[in-house]
Amino acid sequence: MAIFLRAEWRKLVMANYAIDKNILENYLPAGTEIDTWNNICYVSLVGFMFQNTRVKGLQIPFHINFEEVNLRFYVRHRQPTGWKQGVVFIKEIVPKAAITFIANSLYREHYQTLPMKHSWVNTGKAQTVVYQWKKRNWNSIQVEAADRPVSIEEGSEEEFITEHFWGYTKVSDAKTSEYEVAHPRWQVYPVKSYNIEVDFGDTYGAPFDFLTNTVPVSVFLAEGSEIVVKKGMMLSNVGWH
Repeated sequence: MAIFLRAEWRKLVMANYAIDKNILENYLPAGTEIDTWNNICYVSLVGFMFQNTRVKGLQIPFHINFEEVNLRFYVRHRQPTGWKQGVVFIKEIVPKAAITFIANSLYREHYQTLPMKHSWVNTGKAQTVVYQWKKRNWNSIQVEAADRPVSIEEGSEEEFITEHFWGYTKVSDAKTSEYEVAHPRWQVYPVKSYNIEVDFGDTYGAPFDFLTNTVPVSVFLAEGSEIVVKKGMMLSNVGWH
């Protein structure tokens, strides 16, 4: 499949919450079902940096390095050869209007353009990573973590969260957009502390307002890597499994 975008995703802060499956039913694309780990249905708030971004091989001025924060959940889609594990995005926030236009037009995603900023500070013994975005007020997600990464263990929660390699978008009740995101296995930094100040209702809508005062099940900091987003395709009449 043709490559649409190449980039690096770096310093991914992942705050993972348990959520009732019923809340996600309206967002579930046709042909997919909720994917769980240890019978937990997760939704993740993820902040990271896009770096060295190239769309169809070209670097677009002022759109090479930028922040993204998204809220996503985990699904799987049955194929004759087995299951594809993927994610569905509730909303993806970026500071660049052109990124929003391209993603929403080509991939039917739910991008929004808002003011954003970030901070990476490494003392040599620890690192602090912060991502912020402004809607009515500034929201932020921050972690303090070790400065040396460790490998992700097979069968772990970290593996489940980081290794869903397909994106699925609900286009209609009978149509689903599918695309692949390829990257090597990541490493994670042990998190020492975190601070999340997010108005989930204001940012993501009333169904997610309860997350504002919910303690996450886990918080990760992944180093990330180079990634490739491949050109998507439309799945029609896929039904429900």
